[in-house]
Amino acid sequence: MPSLKLSVPHELGQDEATTRVKTFLAKVQAKYEAQVSDLQQSWTDNVLNFAFKTYGFAVKGSMAVQASEVRFDGAIPFAAMLFKGKIEQTLRDEMTKLLS
Repeated sequence: MPSLKLSVPHELGQDEATTRVKTFLAKVQAKYEAQVSDLQQSWTDNVLNFAFKTYGFAVKGSMAVQASEVRFDGAIPFAAMLFKGKIEQTLRDEMTKLLS
């Protein structure tokens, strides 16, 4: 699967940013309830590992919360490659709102 990587800076500090990121997937699932299923998430220190299905495709990745940025590293299905730019921009916009 093709990778999707991005970094979103913040000025919240690691603890506050982690608190906000912990709510992120729940918000995504609530907002896109009809499109997202089988959401799984687990935390190891400051790294969230997640997986879910959308439109029949499996998506997985991680979000590492650092003191001044959140790094997203994920994999998207080949069928979604045409939408990679839109996915990146939407994710960046949502994370920027979350961390501001």
